[in-house]
Amino acid sequence: MSELTLKEQLTSAVKDAMRSKDKLRLVTLRMAQAAIKQIEIDERRELSDEDVLKVLDKMLKQRRDAATQYDDAGREELGDKERAEMVIIEEFMPAALTEDDLDSLIRMALSSTDAKGMQDMGNVMNELRPQVLGRVDMGHLSKKVRAALAG
Repeated sequence: MSELTLKEQLTSAVKDAMRSKDKLRLVTLRMAQAAIKQIEIDERRELSDEDVLKVLDKMLKQRRDAATQYDDAGREELGDKERAEMVIIEEFMPAALTEDDLDSLIRMALSSTDAKGMQDMGNVMNELRPQVLGRVDMGHLSKKVRAALAG
């Protein structure tokens, strides 16, 4: 039997969360399903695993930002809730890249795009994006590429 798609994995996880009465997990997974379904309806197409990863990656970034804002405002309990949701979403993301792997991918992208300076940043990022989607924070990647291009 073929491997389950990310959407099928989410559906299965929702059913498991309902059975185990895990409220936070259920709400978080349903939120992810709703975001995916909304894009499918808006664009009138079935999302691929890569598209689902983009949605989940965006959800992670939103939660990371919200947790930081809650912590800064002294609302640690809300920040903790956001971090708990991040842990649940991260279960469906591919394994994170190590710094060495990331540096290697950046070197390969620099040579394949023949990047000479900061004006080539967009080309390098476009080359890297499909390879690192969901495996590294894009802000971190951008800083590393900028540093590599600067010299």
